[in-house]
Amino acid sequence: MAPFLRERDHLSLAQTGVLISASLIGSIVSLFPWGLATDRSGERLVLFVGLALCGASLIAAGLAHGFWPLVGLLSLAGATGASVQSASGRAVLHWFPPHQRGLALAIRQTAIPISGFVVAVALPPIVHAGGARWGFFTMGIACFAGAVLGAAVLREGPRPDVPAETALSPMPVRDPRIWRLSIGSALLIAPQLCVAGFTVLYLNDARGMSAGDAAAVLAVMQALAIGGRIGAGRWSDVVASRLRPLRAIALAAFASVTLMTLLLDAPLPVLIPVLVVAGVLSMSWNSLSFAAVVELAGHDRSGTAIGLQQTLLNGSGAAYPGLFGALVAASSWHVGFAVVAVFPLVGWRVLRALPG
Repeated sequence: MAPFLRERDHLSLAQTGVLISASLIGSIVSLFPWGLATDRSGERLVLFVGLALCGASLIAAGLAHGFWPLVGLLSLAGATGASVQSASGRAVLHWFPPHQRGLALAIRQTAIPISGFVVAVALPPIVHAGGARWGFFTMGIACFAGAVLGAAVLREGPRPDVPAETALSPMPVRDPRIWRLSIGSALLIAPQLCVAGFTVLYLNDARGMSAGDAAAVLAVMQALAIGGRIGAGRWSDVVASRLRPLRAIALAAFASVTLMTLLLDAPLPVLIPVLVVAGVLSMSWNSLSFAAVVELAGHDRSGTAIGLQQTLLNGSGAAYPGLFGALVAASSWHVGFAVVAVFPLVGWRVLRALPG
């Protein structure tokens, strides 16, 4: 929807980047409280309340105009919708044993590229027909449907049979391993937000593709990322390690974004496959980081650990699109993507210190 909002509200590239990250900005203040609430009240109630409020926020965004009202309402949508992170992640941890958990969490994480694919295909004709208002309405209705479905089918998972005195693991905020994993993941997410997040804008603004054709490229990227996430999760189950595949994908993301940067001026038939591969790799690692943090935290602290990790992820993620848009506006797309390529390399270096 970014090109339509830019035209309707006369937004700069930097302002558009802020809108792209607004939901992440809102989630920064809510993820940790949602995690605590999930550990205390269970995932069913938390998911229902959060998604229902998120849907209401998106409906309100459809009625708003201008940069600041949209920033506020999309931030609120992010703050309320963030409940799904801890709730659904904790549910997978409780229902699946370790040798299946990587694949199960990967399937859970495919919700992001699946929704990205559906949105990239469905929203352009909806917005063309009814304007940006109906784009927001559509997303709001989808959140209401998710809230109802979650309330209908989610149940608290079985608790492990452990002695009462060992049932609680240390608080995640006191575990340096969780901090290191979260910081490394926060670096890895930069290409995901700046390559996938700006694909439509780059192809539309810099290469002259129509918004619909550029969205189709994004849809292909999101569709392939579904397979990438499932494959990465299964890989981690086979090798009995979340961190080895995570580090390998970090290096591959660095290499692919670097190659993409070198080919930005190449003909589109040459550039687009490399752009798609870079986007797929940048979206394939999330379930590995998710699985690693919940396993480090243990059953009774899993929601809190997810909240802490996702707070760091979304905190850095909220900054990346706005900073990237400002950097591109001040220099060039080449400089912006070259800087982004460095982040997964640094993330790989941070994650190397973790055993496993």
